[in-house]
Amino acid sequence: MEPTAPTAPTGSHPQPGERRDLLAMVADQRTNFLYAVAGLTDEQARTRSTVSELTLGGLVKHLASVQRTWLSVVDGTAAPEVGWADLDPDGNRMTDGETLAAHLDAFHAAAEAFDRAVREEPDLDREVTLPRYPWSPPQPGVWTVRHVLLHVFREIAHHSGHADIVREALDGASTTEQMAKAAMGGG
Repeated sequence: MEPTAPTAPTGSHPQPGERRDLLAMVADQRTNFLYAVAGLTDEQARTRSTVSELTLGGLVKHLASVQRTWLSVVDGTAAPEVGWADLDPDGNRMTDGETLAAHLDAFHAAAEAFDRAVREEPDLDREVTLPRYPWSPPQPGVWTVRHVLLHVFREIAHHSGHADIVREALDGASTTEQMAKAAMGGG
């Protein structure tokens, strides 16, 4: 099954001001990321095309997990501590039994849930305590919900760059060309 081209950004309930703008930027970055995986087969999504371990399916899987994880921080359901044994060794890889379509569904569901939580959050300045990971500093981290939202944006943007390189090495497709074609009504 071939995935569809990126859809309109999530976060379709406009709100005035900063929150609307921040959610629009995150949604736009998600859309840009999805151009890098549009039209791939499962085999292509699993293929390493660079010296890195990164694959396009693994990046989709990872970003779905990132959004779910940060949602749990915002809604207060995150585990207070995550150890090495708690981390999924295949969390950044698309394994043979997985499909890109399933990972895209999980990505979209996570994006929708994360955006809904941010839209419904009464105070972007509310502080949340971060879970402790093996690489965390000794003192507990505390961020605002706004900081979490900006961090999710940074994560998606960071991995969008990876996805562009992996896709170009895989089959020569250019995310920028795909975006331009879509903007002109051709894709």
